[in-house]
Amino acid sequence: MELLPGLMSGSADARTGSLTIAGRSLGREALLSAAGAVASRIAGAPAAAVYASASLETAVAVLGGLLSGVPIVPVAPDTGHRELHHVLSDSGAVLVLAGQDEPGVEMASWASCGVPIASVSLSEHCTLPTGPTPGLDGTALVLYTSGTTGVPKGVPVTGRAIAADLDALAEAWAWTPEDTLVHGLPLFHVHGLVLGLLGPLRIGSKLVHTGKPTPEGYARANGSLYFGVPTVWSRITQDPESAKALSGARLLVSGSAALPAPVFERLEGLTGLRPAERYGMTETLITVAARADNAHRRPGAVGKPIRGVETRLVSEEGEALPYDGTTVGELQVRGATVFDGYLRRPEATAASFTEDGWFRTGDMAVIEPDGTHRIVGRASTDLIKSGGYRIGAGEVENALLAHPAVREAAVIGVPDDDLGQRIVAYVVPDARGAVSEQELIDSVARDLSVHKRPRKIKFVDSLPRNAMGKVRKDQLGKH
Repeated sequence: MELLPGLMSGSADARTGSLTIAGRSLGREALLSAAGAVASRIAGAPAAAVYASASLETAVAVLGGLLSGVPIVPVAPDTGHRELHHVLSDSGAVLVLAGQDEPGVEMASWASCGVPIASVSLSEHCTLPTGPTPGLDGTALVLYTSGTTGVPKGVPVTGRAIAADLDALAEAWAWTPEDTLVHGLPLFHVHGLVLGLLGPLRIGSKLVHTGKPTPEGYARANGSLYFGVPTVWSRITQDPESAKALSGARLLVSGSAALPAPVFERLEGLTGLRPAERYGMTETLITVAARADNAHRRPGAVGKPIRGVETRLVSEEGEALPYDGTTVGELQVRGATVFDGYLRRPEATAASFTEDGWFRTGDMAVIEPDGTHRIVGRASTDLIKSGGYRIGAGEVENALLAHPAVREAAVIGVPDDDLGQRIVAYVVPDARGAVSEQELIDSVARDLSVHKRPRKIKFVDSLPRNAMGKVRKDQLGKH
């Protein structure tokens, strides 16, 4: 198929077990055969969700969707009931694809949402159809992003955008079929799924997914190219022996949040490699990246726009700002990787684009005279980046407010050496009943996802507000 020539051409078949996830391997022919069986079962469906665990079954399910032209909706395994119900109904998914050996308790929770679950088996085989395969213009994936308020929004991603992004990144990182990519990132986000799974299948390189991104797993994999988020790299630097084992790689890539300078420096000291940082969003895929051939990569610099992408820096009034290395403005992007609009959200789509077609990232950046970008913060305080995840504060606040013992809630991200940011919630309890910190943390984990739970709950008598009644999050903890 057009999207995955590295898989379809057989270039990845030069190695036994071209795809390894959590210690299990699958060659090209077996992968295509099992995915063909999935494709034949779901053909014609408006959309199919995937229980996106770190497994070969997830890879087969996603590939089956691509082969059939059915949009795939990858969903985190720990997604809570309310969030899951929203994603399934909003996306139009009519079934859930899941490995037959996934945890029974979780499957029971998913089944309660009323969408049938179809088992994915590696032993099921089907000959691929000989007719035309889906082109690149249709929706390949529907990814859900938290944003800053309300429920997650669906982001339709076309095969053409994925192809453009992966080809440009292959150019930027000198990524070839001779590489072995290693990572342990979730298979329901851009980083782990699009770059980390579809990337090797398009380029033809070998993939070793470690199941969980442990220092020991990365050290054992013997890769040439490694992907990680700051939390992963931080933990690897705390295990010097595992870090030193990566010194044989040619490139370490970090993304999803800013890599702290101390982690960058420790990683370089232990491996001899300067990490390459990159920047992107669910709506845009990866748009800016440090290059493999730039030996002067430095902390905080995410590189230059990749081929097919343009960026600009603007003031709050929308005026163009200089690329002088000091002036801060909002980063806006346009190009081949940018989505067309949110699923069923015309108002949100209109608000996200300028009149002349640039996507408003909401991130603040500085651009140096040579075009190197540095992301310096968020235009609002309501998008939290923790452990590589982008988490909307409003979503967590809504989950807290759903608890009968909570009267008011405000959520912020505070700096954390390991996670990048940790979620802290300020809660005004309802006078009618007492509630414990752990009870509220567990409640959010059940309703949303485990990684969206607050790490700390602070009980207060009131929240600081301005004259319009809006919570002053910059004053939290100071009054």
